Order: sequence, then structure tokens, then C-alpha cells
Amino acid sequence: MEQIFNLTFLAGLLGAMIRMATPIIFGTMGEIITERSGVLNLGIEGIMLMGAMTGFLTTLHTGSLWLGVLAAAFVGILLSLLMAFLSVILGLSQHVSGLGITLLSTGLAMFIYRLSVGSPVSPPTVKPFSPLAIPLLSTLPVVGKAFFNQYSLVYIAFLLIPIIWVLLFKTSWGLVIRTVGENPLAADTVGINVNLVRTLCLAAGGALMGIGGAFLTLAHQNMFLIEVVGGRGWVCIAMVIFGNWNPIKGAGGALLFGLLDGLQLRLQGIWYKIPFHLFLVIPYLITIIALATMSRKTAAPAGLLKPYRREEKG
Repeated sequence: MEQIFNLTFLAGLLGAMIRMATPIIFGTMGEIITERSGVLNLGIEGIMLMGAMTGFLTTLHTGSLWLGVLAAAFVGILLSLLMAFLSVILGLSQHVSGLGITLLSTGLAMFIYRLSVGSPVSPPTVKPFSPLAIPLLSTLPVVGKAFFNQYSLVYIAFLLIPIIWVLLFKTSWGLVIRTVGENPLAADTVGINVNLVRTLCLAAGGALMGIGGAFLTLAHQNMFLIEVVGGRGWVCIAMVIFGNWNPIKGAGGALLFGLLDGLQLRLQGIWYKIPFHLFLVIPYLITIIALATMSRKTAAPAGLLKPYRREEKG
């Protein structure tokens, strides 16, 4: 038990929290942008998986990690544009469209991966991102190694939090997005192209989801496995609700999940006699409890899940 109460354990846990939270932050930020415009993208799980696979294969064949990240963002945009076509242009159910994209992406990711690498005994690997230490700050006790000796994508994810908050709540673009999500008829009345705004938000959100998936295979791990996302897409949706569609609060929820995920990995090593499956449940169980507690106080955008057709206005 004394292994838990020391600075080395704490520093390792904080570092793991940041790493575990990073793909959740990317996905949550993308989903917040999307839902603020009035579209629920349940395709996030599949988009993150396709991002993970595309980023990995691109890096495997080109040797460029950043090209892999760009490819993951691009495939996220493509799948989100498909979501826009189904749910925004055609006005189909956002639930059905999103789940359909997740199912399509899951099968397609495995098919493309097997087509590219076959079925080797040992899965191929790439050289992942290396931690980037920030001078001076990385030498601080405990927090230095945990917060300031991380991957480049980690720093980008945390920079996105205030950027997206400012975008949504302090700029005219953010006002347009929130108006479209709250009252698309009013937005249309003042000359805002509702479908275009929703499509652009889906594309931007999809890019972030794809990058979140790429982080899992290009930084957190160095290989692609079909279960690499492990339900993190659904966790992102939960974090959006937990954070009441606010980027800062949603990121806080992602950090809580990352803390619990990092903790359960370390508890497995300490209490190895307990079945590890029990530890795996901890972050998801706490997420469900927190979501059930917080969901009563949340207020979703009024236009969420409601397709908008100009010919039906008035």
C-alpha cells in the first residue's frame, strides 16, 4: 500500500492521466463543436478507429508521423462529410446515421488494414512520437515530468481547450455556431446558411476525432489493433454531457477519466492477485455514475438532433 503514497508513483500517475486524457480531449472538443451546431455525431467511435488505422498505415508506409496525423484528420473529415450528407442534407435520423458510420468505419478499418498488411504473426509497428521536454519546466519536481515532458500532440490537445472555448463564446463565429444549434430558424432568418455551418462544424469536429484516434497508434502505442479505441468515442460523448457542452468542463471530465484509467493500470501491478478485469471497469463505472449525477443539471442545445429544412420554416 505504501507504493501509492510516494512522489514517484504520483508523478507517474499524473503523467499517465495526461496521456490517457489526450485522445478523449481531442474527441470531446470535436464532438462539442459538432453538437453546438445541432448535430449529434455518434460516428465518433468509428471515426476515431479509422483515424487510428489511417494514421498508422500512413506512417508505416511513409515513415512520417505528422503525415500520419494529417491523414487521420483527413479521413475524419471525409467520414464527417458523409455524416453531414445523411443527417444534414437528407435530414435522416442523426442516431441512425451516426451508428451506421461507426459500423461502416469499424468494418472498413479492419478490411483496409488486413488488405495492407495481411495477417502477420506479430503486428507491424512504427516508431512513435517521442516526448518533447519543455526547457526548465520539465525539471520541476513531480509536475515537471508529468506535465512538461509529453508528446507534441498532448500539448496541442491542451492548447485546443482554451482556443475552442474562445471560439465558441467570444467570437462572432462562435455566436453563429451556437445560434444554429439553439434556433436554426432564427439563424436562417438573419441570413445564416444553417446546413453549411453544420457541415463545416462536422468536418472540423471529424478532423479532431481522427487525430484523437491517431494519437492512440502513433504516440500512446506503436501499432494498430482493432480494439485500440476501446470505447473512448462513447466516453467523449459522455464527457460532452458531463461538461454541459463547455470545452473547459468537458476537458475536466476527460482528465478525470484519464486519472482513473491511469490509476487502474497501476493498481493492476500492485494488487496483481485481483482479476485485472475488475480494474478495467473502474474508469467506465465512475464515468457512468458521474454522468448520471450531472446529466440532470445539463441543458443541451435546443436544436440538437433536429434536422432543419428551409421549405418547412414558417
